[in-house]
Amino acid sequence: MKNGKRILFAFLIIVLVASCKQHQEARRPISQTSGTFMKKSAERNRKLIAGEEGQIDSLIKSNPAIKYIASTKGYWYTYLTQNKLDTLTPKRGDVAFFDYEVKDLKGNSIYTEQELKPQTYLVDKQNIMTGLREGIKLMHKNEKVTFLFPSHIAFGYHGDNKKIGTNEPLLCTVTLHNFVPEKAFKKEIQLKTETPDKQQTNTQTKLIDTTKQ
Repeated sequence: MKNGKRILFAFLIIVLVASCKQHQEARRPISQTSGTFMKKSAERNRKLIAGEEGQIDSLIKSNPAIKYIASTKGYWYTYLTQNKLDTLTPKRGDVAFFDYEVKDLKGNSIYTEQELKPQTYLVDKQNIMTGLREGIKLMHKNEKVTFLFPSHIAFGYHGDNKKIGTNEPLLCTVTLHNFVPEKAFKKEIQLKTETPDKQQTNTQTKLIDTTKQ
């Protein structure tokens, strides 16, 4: 009887081990498939970026009179209006005031300045297109610059769900009018939103002070 129990127990152990082994082996293809997918995805992205950079290179070569500068951030730019007198550029926490328009690489308009309206942008603290965020930080006041952005630093795979399509490189022309520290901007807004009653009180106080003199 005891031998029978031992044989049954040993049999159950063998079945359990075999089951675990089969389960582990069954998981291998999932891991291998996942790794293969990642490799293929990375390869597609490399080909996509290379293709877009080829389009941009062809555009630049098509008009050698326009001198584009290659940025270390992965985009190209050229000055339409350059300010060589100022040395300051927008930094994190500044508020930048600019206009811009968006075209495709063939020069077809996607968004005009009028559609986009004047922009007020809190540098590095608001969510905007990656290329535009980086490009603005190299500009001086009153400069106008044309940028060529590959799609991975523009709107990427999803586009903007409106006029900009999937994986679309863009030509953006930006005019930076001015930029100020965030603290100064908030103070200016506070002064502008001051109530008429408070303004009147301040005026009356000034008149009383003048009368006392």
